[in-house]
Amino acid sequence: MRTVDANPKQVVPIENLFSSAPGVWPASFPQAAPSRSEPLAGSAGKTANHAPQLPLSEDIQESSAEAAYTEAERIPSWKRIIDVTCILLSLPFWLPIVVLIAVWVKIVSPGPILFRQERVGFRGSRFMLFKFRTMKVNVETLSHEKHLEQLIHGDAPMTKLDASGDPRIIAGGRILRATGLDELPQLFNVLRGEMSLVGPRPCTPYEFRRYKDWQRERVNALPGLTGYWQVNGKNKTTFTEMIQMDIWYSRNLSPLVDLGIICKTFPAIMVQLLERRVLTPAGSGTRKPVGEQS
Repeated sequence: MRTVDANPKQVVPIENLFSSAPGVWPASFPQAAPSRSEPLAGSAGKTANHAPQLPLSEDIQESSAEAAYTEAERIPSWKRIIDVTCILLSLPFWLPIVVLIAVWVKIVSPGPILFRQERVGFRGSRFMLFKFRTMKVNVETLSHEKHLEQLIHGDAPMTKLDASGDPRIIAGGRILRATGLDELPQLFNVLRGEMSLVGPRPCTPYEFRRYKDWQRERVNALPGLTGYWQVNGKNKTTFTEMIQMDIWYSRNLSPLVDLGIICKTFPAIMVQLLERRVLTPAGSGTRKPVGEQS
């Protein structure tokens, strides 16, 4: 799930991208762990396709909190190998894009280029997610928190409130968010071991506190930049369906599943762009899907 970028005051020095990961909260969640003091911001992830019919509802909803948080197996070594190999092999492609986006953000909007947001990671670990800033500094976020509540408790597709003419979004920010390019700094989260290329999108502590016990099983997988939900109907699914897909993925980890999702990600983004007409002139007032909140 995704929220919008908010109050991106926190400057993230480049050296912090490589610093060691923060501490881990207990894996059991009778109550949510206390949030850190850093201002929350959002992420955005973008893909589309038709959602498959998943026979998961009864099975997943019968899962108790104890079943969801029994001692997890270690993250498989093949996952780390795929992540690091793909990032290093693609370095000549994504690094110039990162530099260009960083220069663009600095030119079009005063404030930091990057900001960080606390997220809930694998088995409840807390980490700071990196992202390019796509919104102006000190924008309001209360309306998006209310919208998130409606998505969690409702039965509507995962849409976000950002309109194409939203004055809070910096020049070019709408395209960055729609294509997922604003999330490229999360490759450093992957290298730090806090995320994977493939996995459920990491939720915010605010969102996690509103999960039901069975829904918390989605954190049994290392969070990712793309995932099973993103390439299987993200824009057309409800919050509950997203959780079900993420839990299915956490129970069916395999190299073939991860490689298949990676291969489907780019076509899914292109389909989403065509469906939402992201590249049309601003001011059309269309609503954008929540990525992730991503």
